[in-house]
Amino acid sequence: MNTARRTETLASLAARAGFEVEWADAHGVMQRVPDSTLEALLACAGLPCASAAQLRQSAALLNAEQSARRLPPLVTAEYESAIALPASAVRSGSHYRIELESGERIEGRFTSPKGETALLAPLSELGYHTLFVNDHRLTLAVAPPHCHTIADAWRARHGAAGRVPALWGVAAQLYGLRRKSDGGIGDYTALATLAVHSARHGAQALAVSPTHAMFSALPGHFSPYAPSSRLWLNVAHIDPAATFGAQAAHEACAAVHAQAALQELEALPQIDWKRAVPLKLQVLRALFERFEKEERASDSPRAAAFEAFCARGGESLEDHARFEALQASMLASPGGSAHWRDWPAGLRDPRSPEVAAFAAANRREVDFHRFLQWLAAQGLGRAQQDAREAGMAIGLVADLAVGCDGAGSHAWSLPQDMLQRVSVGAPPDIFNQAGQSWGLTTFSPRAMHNSGFRAFIDMLRAAFVHAGGVRIDHILGLRRLWLVPEGESAKHGAYLRYPFEDLVRLIALESWRHRAIVIGEDLGTVPPGLRERLASHALYGIRVLWFERDGNAFLAPPRWDTNGIATTTTHDLPTVAGWWRGLDIDWRHRIGQTLPRADGRDPIALAHAERDVDRRALWQALQQAGFAPHDEALPPPERAPVEGALGYVAATASPLATCPLEDLLGLAEQPNLPGSIDEHPNWRQRLPLPVDLLYADPAFAARVETVVRAREAVTDAAAPQADPTASGTPAAPPTGPTP
Repeated sequence: MNTARRTETLASLAARAGFEVEWADAHGVMQRVPDSTLEALLACAGLPCASAAQLRQSAALLNAEQSARRLPPLVTAEYESAIALPASAVRSGSHYRIELESGERIEGRFTSPKGETALLAPLSELGYHTLFVNDHRLTLAVAPPHCHTIADAWRARHGAAGRVPALWGVAAQLYGLRRKSDGGIGDYTALATLAVHSARHGAQALAVSPTHAMFSALPGHFSPYAPSSRLWLNVAHIDPAATFGAQAAHEACAAVHAQAALQELEALPQIDWKRAVPLKLQVLRALFERFEKEERASDSPRAAAFEAFCARGGESLEDHARFEALQASMLASPGGSAHWRDWPAGLRDPRSPEVAAFAAANRREVDFHRFLQWLAAQGLGRAQQDAREAGMAIGLVADLAVGCDGAGSHAWSLPQDMLQRVSVGAPPDIFNQAGQSWGLTTFSPRAMHNSGFRAFIDMLRAAFVHAGGVRIDHILGLRRLWLVPEGESAKHGAYLRYPFEDLVRLIALESWRHRAIVIGEDLGTVPPGLRERLASHALYGIRVLWFERDGNAFLAPPRWDTNGIATTTTHDLPTVAGWWRGLDIDWRHRIGQTLPRADGRDPIALAHAERDVDRRALWQALQQAGFAPHDEALPPPERAPVEGALGYVAATASPLATCPLEDLLGLAEQPNLPGSIDEHPNWRQRLPLPVDLLYADPAFAARVETVVRAREAVTDAAAPQADPTASGTPAAPPTGPTP
């Protein structure tokens, strides 16, 4: 095959596989993805093209998968809208039967003219229904027109009458929460305590950092956005006393001689993950041994609850527990590797006889990891229950990471559903000229389509199950993701398109079934029209103080987006105190992220000069909005107007304003500095006060009071609003089984 012909064929195959062969960079200049990158990414997607024969085979495979004569295993549709099926896959005159989730049956016959789209009549029942066409069976996922809204959440608790007020909530990094006897890591009990105290002061939501499962055998891997699995929970946040009581936890600590070490860890200003996680696991293992001996052997009520949890978790829970035990075993052996791809061939396949034999021989160890997941689920579930019982209309807002570590249990358990040897990231832009590679993998859109979106739906349900809302990290990925072949520079990547309409409909359907709101992190370079599309589905965006500008001026509170959640900052951005001081500028310089200027001028001095202009602009905005004295001069860098900034954001038109604990406490350090690893204390900082004393702190309480007054003023000034959910959408039922 000549080079020109092969290039055309390779590009064509890549485009049909969903890759964007050409893309516009941050300057609007069109770029073409090199053939070498396309070839590498196609191989990662399961379509190798290293030779002419491979290219033909991959093209044939894609042709078969995309055949118009093939009915997919799942079709999404919207409530009371006609449902289209591939015309060539359904013959005119064919009979069909629909079995609704309610048990009702609908029968009919297709009468569409030859070559035209086959249409099913609109369905007025939401849910996962089963369609039978001749010998074919597929799922119809009929979604509501929009997600569960903030107004829905308020009215579900307070009734339909009256105006929905402007709500506020708190945002917390779970690991950083502090309480007595927490082992040096924030836990689910601290989260529950924070939720109750916040609810008593009027908060309606508590946004929390990701609680995804990490690596028990690798305590040094602790970024919550690089999890082992998005299906299961982080066991480092378990409170040993929550299920078995303080006395049992104390005895477990004594059994492993952990008291002195735990007290030392609890006093630290930062988490020592490498010491704290193994120590907590030792305590939990002592509890497990006691549970096995005293309760499971006697079929106690707690033992029955554990068995029921394991039954519900099924194969997915067993897979995760086996992976945890396997990885620990591999790392304990000479030359053992953490990555499952480097394990013996028989252990790379979760369905192999070798893995089954390992699980049988190490049943107690596998059960220990199932036990940990049971305790974690109890702890997180209790936090959401306490939040709602204390008065929150929404409660916990879980954080769903954009991907998972390719070396983790999610990728090992579902290798056919995940992209292999590839990293999610971002192309070069104005702020990061090298691009970004996050070291994460995620679902293959081909696998999504071929498997009926099974893995995606399971992930959504895992996120929703203990929450009143879900924040989806990098929601731009619903449309496309920048993928980089493993080991390559971030600039050597390409965009892969995702089935946006299908994914949004499934999110709306699961949001409706779980009665939970959905927030999308839509920061960065947002494709034109995407925010409007998300808003039409009541999928809220995020609006951050630093970015809400009109030129250099900060956007006045009434002009903020009513489809966005307002906040002062995020975990990846400077706090108010840090921004005012320019601490983020100094940190970026310290870790080598500041590029020299072609004109030879000092980039640090220029950045601080620009920040000085921004400080003056923010101070002027605070004065104009009534959150800073009109006759007071600009405060110096070390005296940030934190209370005023919180009030300013709370005064916006957003339906929900969230206040990061770092700003409510006036802290300078941000939780994470993107682009750094060990240079900055990412994901390690602990709060200076225990959660039960936060609202008793005068400065903290004053800032909360400012937020409350500002939200009340927004409510009082708001005109009567039309109900955005008045569309005839039926009330949500309990969640159903995976289709």
